Amino acid sequence: MRRALTATEIVSALARLDNWTLSGEGSATAIEKHFEFSNYYETMAFVNAVAFASHESDHHPDLLVSYKRCVVRFNTHDVGGITGTDVACAAAVDALLPCESS
Repeated sequence: MRRALTATEIVSALARLDNWTLSGEGSATAIEKHFEFSNYYETMAFVNAVAFASHESDHHPDLLVSYKRCVVRFNTHDVGGITGTDVACAAAVDALLPCESS
C-alpha cells in the first residue's frame, strides 16, 4: 500500500530530481516542474510522451499545456500527498528529454 512521504523524505527526493519543486498545500501538495520548448509541436510531442509513460505506469500527472510550455504536477490523490510513485514518475518524465547542458 502506498503512503504519503514525510516532509523529510520529500526534501530528500527533491534533492535527487532536476528542478522539481514543491507546490500547493495540504492534500493538494504536489511536486511540479516547468518545461520550456521551442514551439508548439515540441510541446505537444512532449505531452504525448508523458501521456504514454503515464499510461504505462498507471499514474497520471496534472498537465498545464500552453504554446511553448508544459507544467507537470504529480501527487497521489488517494493518500492526500506525495508518494514514492510520484517521485519515480517525475524521474521518468525527466528521462524523456535529453540532459540539459550546464
